[in-house]
Amino acid sequence: MLNDLSRASDALYSIPPDVPRDDWVRAGMAAQSAGLDFDAFNDWSAQAGNYDERDARDTWRSFKPGKGLGAGTLYKMAAELGGWRMGGDKPQRTAPAKQTEQPRKPAPGMAAADVWSRCEAATNAHGYILAKGAAGVPLDTLRVVPAGDSLVIARQSMAGFLMVPAYAPDGTLQSGQFIPPPGAGKKVNLPGASMAGATFTVGPNDGPAHLCEGIGAAWAVWQATGHRAVCCFGWGNVRRVAESMRERDPSARLVLVPDTGKEGDAEKIARDVGAAIAAMPAGWPDNSDVGDLARAEGGDALALLLEDATEPPKPAPRYKLLGSADLHALPPLAWCVRGVLPAAGLAGLYGPSASGKSFLALDMAAAIAEGSRWFDCRVESAPVVYAALEGEAGFKLRAQAWEAHKGRTLPAGLNMVLQPFKLTDLRDINDLAAVVPAGAVVFLDTLNRAAPTADENSSKDMGEILEGAKRLQHLINGLVVLVHHTGKNTAAGLRGHSSLFAALDCAVEVSRDGDRREWKVAKSKDGADGDAHPFRLQVETLGIDEYDDPVTSCTVRADTNTADIQRVKVPQGDNQRLVYDGIRGLFKDGAIGKTGAPPLRPCIELEAAVAAGAARLTCPSDKRTSRARLAITGLVSRGVCGLNDGWLWTV
Repeated sequence: MLNDLSRASDALYSIPPDVPRDDWVRAGMAAQSAGLDFDAFNDWSAQAGNYDERDARDTWRSFKPGKGLGAGTLYKMAAELGGWRMGGDKPQRTAPAKQTEQPRKPAPGMAAADVWSRCEAATNAHGYILAKGAAGVPLDTLRVVPAGDSLVIARQSMAGFLMVPAYAPDGTLQSGQFIPPPGAGKKVNLPGASMAGATFTVGPNDGPAHLCEGIGAAWAVWQATGHRAVCCFGWGNVRRVAESMRERDPSARLVLVPDTGKEGDAEKIARDVGAAIAAMPAGWPDNSDVGDLARAEGGDALALLLEDATEPPKPAPRYKLLGSADLHALPPLAWCVRGVLPAAGLAGLYGPSASGKSFLALDMAAAIAEGSRWFDCRVESAPVVYAALEGEAGFKLRAQAWEAHKGRTLPAGLNMVLQPFKLTDLRDINDLAAVVPAGAVVFLDTLNRAAPTADENSSKDMGEILEGAKRLQHLINGLVVLVHHTGKNTAAGLRGHSSLFAALDCAVEVSRDGDRREWKVAKSKDGADGDAHPFRLQVETLGIDEYDDPVTSCTVRADTNTADIQRVKVPQGDNQRLVYDGIRGLFKDGAIGKTGAPPLRPCIELEAAVAAGAARLTCPSDKRTSRARLAITGLVSRGVCGLNDGWLWTV
């Protein structure tokens, strides 16, 4: 699979470089947006008959990064002008090429094989070979354009130019590069014949392969080592060549030999294909190559440089395998509310309307902000942000009620957000995360108001909601608590698509039966669940409004009545009989279908039983209620009565 840069290079080289100027400029802008550098653009442009290096450089410099055309334009042009097909992990589509823009056949005599056949054998007397100190390099694979030849490229006659053949991976002649003697012109490529993936090898065809940008560097490498040196015809072609060679020979030793200034890109290529790098010594100016080094310091210095080529350090593996000792060494799970909420992750708190879930959530939030125990659970203090998206006006009264009940102000670590917020809006997520302290707990009350236009039953919409919640959690590096409703069937749990419950690290379920309320942990990935915690809402009077009506709100209080009865010892004496006589008549009007009771067995509320039993006792009046509770405990312990969740029945 081609990586992004290789894919972009492949697309660029599939576009004929001699397209009209407007298209040439568009291709360059799109190539820059796709991550290609000037060398890639220049090497591609050099294949055109009207190529001008200064014009190419000036045009490239005129492009403004991040502005203008995007990478998609490059792929579209490649498909339309060159029949290019998208590879890799993207859909493969071939756009129909326009009839007038089909790849053109070379003009008569301009095909690579035709030009090669007209050329003469090269000699060591050629000016370029002399200038590079390359006397003695193999000449049987090089030729020179003869005097009087009609070949003209970029307004230059090619007569006397050295022709370096460019071969495709299958060995066929693909294109050619023409190099003049010093001072006689500019290096150009054969127009209309792509250089993409083309190479020229100096030396043997096996053994270590040194990938060089140009022919001069390749000659220097061969002279210094006798090893294979591969000319890639421009740095923009090196990655493609390296990937192709690695694919053909997975065990080959590949050595990248970058010019000065290309070391960073060379390291990326080397990591991707498993190659070593022989970089120029420090201090050399940009675009210096190993040929310059050999001429300045000798072939032995170059041989040592190539011998010391090393692969860049491999990045740490993405996946680490852990054994028993590693697992034991892991830090313990961090809790926010011990056994209820973890310190980080995604949690839910849900229940039917009017169950008291928002009162419970605010009470929990305040306990977290001040680090106080909550329903006898240990709490680790953390900053809290409570987004009251539903019933915003009532939260002022709820805060006042909490302060009146506790006798102190809300914790400084608890902050409220009353503005609209959407989990499906990336800007909202980023803006909220920007003001939330790191490691905080964020309550979103309710999930429905945090995704007002989403279909909660849709897998797609719920996936987007969860993605937003997880992004917020990642940005704050803390805990996000989603306050949500149950559906019409409360036994089915959370309203909406099942993926919501599956994505939660923990979930707290709130239920209500008349005036009795309770919460329990419905899901905990790393803790126990199922224990019920009864609570009640106590009305707090906060003042009188302008109509002389009381202003009230509620606070959460743990309901310990059931627990108190179950904890006391079995009493002795006749009180059990008196209490039983007092409550027995209540069962005929009792409710049925209560959890834990036999089917169709009438049940009465515990508090009603205590009141009725106390009325039968003859002890001092201030002790009758407590003695009635003790008697009921005895009845339950002896198996006369059953008790569950505050409901009593006869066995």
